[in-house]
Amino acid sequence: MLKSGRICMRAAVCRNFNQPLQIEEVFLAPPEEGEVRVRLSACAICHSDITYMDGGWGGTLPMVLGHEAAGEVAEIGAGVRNLAVGDHVLVTLIRSCGHCADCERGEPYICGTAFPIDDNSRLTSVDGEIIVQGLRTGAFAEEVVVDQSQLVVIPKNLPMDAASLLSCGVITGLGAVVNTAEVGYGASVIVIGCGGVGLNAVQGAALVNAEPVIAMDLVEKKLEAARDFGATHVINPLANDAIQQARDLTNGRGADYVFVAAGSPKAFEQGLDLLAPAGTLVIVGMPPTGQKIAVEAGNIAGASQKILGSKMGSTRLRVDIPKLVALYENGRLKLDELITGRYLLEEINHAIDEVRADKALRNVIIFGKTS
Repeated sequence: MLKSGRICMRAAVCRNFNQPLQIEEVFLAPPEEGEVRVRLSACAICHSDITYMDGGWGGTLPMVLGHEAAGEVAEIGAGVRNLAVGDHVLVTLIRSCGHCADCERGEPYICGTAFPIDDNSRLTSVDGEIIVQGLRTGAFAEEVVVDQSQLVVIPKNLPMDAASLLSCGVITGLGAVVNTAEVGYGASVIVIGCGGVGLNAVQGAALVNAEPVIAMDLVEKKLEAARDFGATHVINPLANDAIQQARDLTNGRGADYVFVAAGSPKAFEQGLDLLAPAGTLVIVGMPPTGQKIAVEAGNIAGASQKILGSKMGSTRLRVDIPKLVALYENGRLKLDELITGRYLLEEINHAIDEVRADKALRNVIIFGKTS
């Protein structure tokens, strides 16, 4: 640690859109009031990171991405409560103040309160250049400084690589089913897109005993994985009779719930075609900025259908994470099965390319030696 309290560490920096990340030494400032420094053990690669890398959502560069992480508390700032040095924690992008209208309503995942760290990144280059903490986190790095509300304490015997998946992919997919849509026993469910988030929507539907649970994806290996995660049926949407297959499996009605976990406008439009009267379409995947879908509004009103957006699975971290940890410990939640590969930080671009090419469900960056 330098005299200023700054940490010198390695990070994967995005300096240009549509270009590989660069491994650099950077400085991390110490935590200020209400903030915590976490020494990371693992960070999973999410498609949101890739969308940012590709310029799909714009943003200011340079930037360190990564937001699906787990590690150990290394330092706490003034005013931090319920966290101590040495605690094992999840690091998430969900930042909440606890007192705005959204938080008071029980929706901390859409808290709009501005935090000092928003305009004062704790990351700088060795030349003093400000580096943005992408997705409020910046976890493609050996350590992070984040607001205390972004952390959840987890058991010390929980494997860090598996735990990191709880920070985004699992809560986003499973939470869309359980929290956002509140799917009930026996409801019919279709999930379009079976990457890390979609598989967790499948897993969530299976956990609440939905029937049938139909998974749709263009990649056969992902459909095989969907079966392992609880899908009762799988369909390739490119099949000429894909919509008819889905209707045949839902007594000709379509599904009570359709979860679109792919960031494709075509997938959203197909989802509407698969929806039963009074059914609910849940938008889980986030397409690049500017992409729109064509909706026949009269048909939706006439069929009394609903469209819901689901951000981070409507997750309340301190309520939902302990439940998910318990499910994992009892063998009822698949986490390890989501991990395709484990990579060191210097291998991150290869790990990202594997995810981009649909060759991996979730690749995880391990800070230290891979096993």
